[in-house]
Amino acid sequence: MSKAVYWQRGESLDYKNSGVAVIEANTIIDLKTRIGVAGTSINPGETGSVHVTGVYEIKKTATGAIEMGAAVYFDGTGITTTNGGTPAGYAAAAAEADAAVVLVKLLG
Repeated sequence: MSKAVYWQRGESLDYKNSGVAVIEANTIIDLKTRIGVAGTSINPGETGSVHVTGVYEIKKTATGAIEMGAAVYFDGTGITTTNGGTPAGYAAAAAEADAAVVLVKLLG
């Protein structure tokens, strides 16, 4: 029988900055199958926290309205409903077509 050893709660995960620039706090990090949000600034070569749960206000790049509960994606700049970006989660509230931001419940 396999066993597991508890590691951490999972609201935030350890993330190593393998780049050459500081990752500023609140920066969206593309984790390929979902996004996270840097909990602190992370210096190059260092490990910091990345939040993977919660609701965040994120720039909206979709040109149309977004209904509450709609699946949303990160297109590298902001949030859209067009599948093809990285899954971000779902809209935690409706956003009008002319809204600059949308509330996103992260996938976890």
